[in-house]
Amino acid sequence: MRDFVTDEVWRRGILVTNAADENAIPVAEFTLAAIIFAGKKAPFLAQDARRHRQDWSYAARRGELSNRGRTIGVVGFSRVGRRVVERLRSLEVDVLVADPYADAAQVSAAGARLVRLPELLPRSDVLTLHVPALPSTHHLIGAAELALLPDGATVINTARGTVLDTSALERECARSRLDAILDVTDPEPLPAGSPLYDLPNVMITPHIAGSLGSETRRMSESALDELERYLSGQPPRAIVTADEFKVSA
Repeated sequence: MRDFVTDEVWRRGILVTNAADENAIPVAEFTLAAIIFAGKKAPFLAQDARRHRQDWSYAARRGELSNRGRTIGVVGFSRVGRRVVERLRSLEVDVLVADPYADAAQVSAAGARLVRLPELLPRSDVLTLHVPALPSTHHLIGAAELALLPDGATVINTARGTVLDTSALERECARSRLDAILDVTDPEPLPAGSPLYDLPNVMITPHIAGSLGSETRRMSESALDELERYLSGQPPRAIVTADEFKVSA
């Protein structure tokens, strides 16, 4: 979207809408699945199973395999982040949110508690990222932030690769202190020689969390609905303002 919506669009007063809400749905679904799998260490146990055939004792080496009582740290109360928080109500977990733009009452209504990032990190068994790629969010989660996570925590990124310091994550995962589930990376895709590919505690998927296949129909239907509303003189449902555009993905 940023390639098409320039400052000239705002200067000319051109109406802009998007279907980001519809795209947020499958990303939130994917993230919920990743969080549940993280609690059970499922992606990493699946890799262990390829090496330790006919012997399930390796499962005990992954620590507690449970979702009940976990603390989930959600960075970014965005379209996706908010939906993730709402879906986490189906689990018996505590949910913390860090977002300088979020309203504490809205976060509470969704089922979480708004805290500052330094408070969220050391309490998070699972850290999931939902912030846009902006200069202010570049390497938002770097070496110092990763160091605050407890041993055995899982980092999930379905947002943008640049919000996470890849080199710092490589170091933490290489010594098996942290696990990672990455649907986006920096760069994307990772170089063939990246150590993340070979680490048994890292799961990488090729940017599939967003709308694909039949899921894209939600977005096209939303765009057509907006066009119909515009032609009939009705107000748009998903208008994008210049101020919002500055802090959106």
